[in-house]
Amino acid sequence: MEIVLVPGFWLGASAWQEVARHLDYAGHRAHPLTLPGLERDDPARTVVTVPDQVAAIVAAIDGARETNALGDPEGGERDVVLVGHSGGGPLAAAALDARPERVARVIYVDAWPLAPGEVVPSGLEPVDGVVPLPEWDAFEDEDLVDLTDELREEFRRQAVPEPGLVVTGAIELDDDERRRAVPATIIACEFGADQLRSWVEGGVDFVSELRMLRDWEVVELPTGHWPMFTRPRELAEKILEVID
Repeated sequence: MEIVLVPGFWLGASAWQEVARHLDYAGHRAHPLTLPGLERDDPARTVVTVPDQVAAIVAAIDGARETNALGDPEGGERDVVLVGHSGGGPLAAAALDARPERVARVIYVDAWPLAPGEVVPSGLEPVDGVVPLPEWDAFEDEDLVDLTDELREEFRRQAVPEPGLVVTGAIELDDDERRRAVPATIIACEFGADQLRSWVEGGVDFVSELRMLRDWEVVELPTGHWPMFTRPRELAEKILEVID
């Protein structure tokens, strides 16, 4: 399978390095992305929008066909698994909306899809057009489980200010029927499966789109919010189990 890996806020392709290595070793092809505005010296960071980043994910889905020797360029074979972490999850859902015929399954890592017109509920406010990685005390304790001082240093070394227009921009979706028919898996790290199901069954607004999916499941990987740093091998194994 072609596995497109979409990072969350502040991160690029390098955050997926260990996960991608395990996926490639298992015989798949991983495509970790650095989205527009997340290159370290991007001069256009402040004008990058949600549609810009979604277009980059769609381009990666389309490009995966070119690297897949078994793919049928005319046929629309479902040969892509789309993985989105945290704030990258709703972006992945928007790319799925544009290419539902190509995606065999979408996997949300500590994330879920948003309803059309919603904004990622981060609570972050841009300053001078960007949102830098906050200090660690701005996060909940659950976010930081297993994130050692060494891993925090590495995270901050990789981190790039997030484009403000992405943090505050709405997710636009059009193809509700086909998007919602693609099977989905949520890999729950900082929250449990029972908690997520209780939100869905209780009619909580922020999981309203998840409630609309025809086929979804949740699997647990107990750790903090950034398992690609804290438990990369186990995250890759969960992705492989879902694919298999």
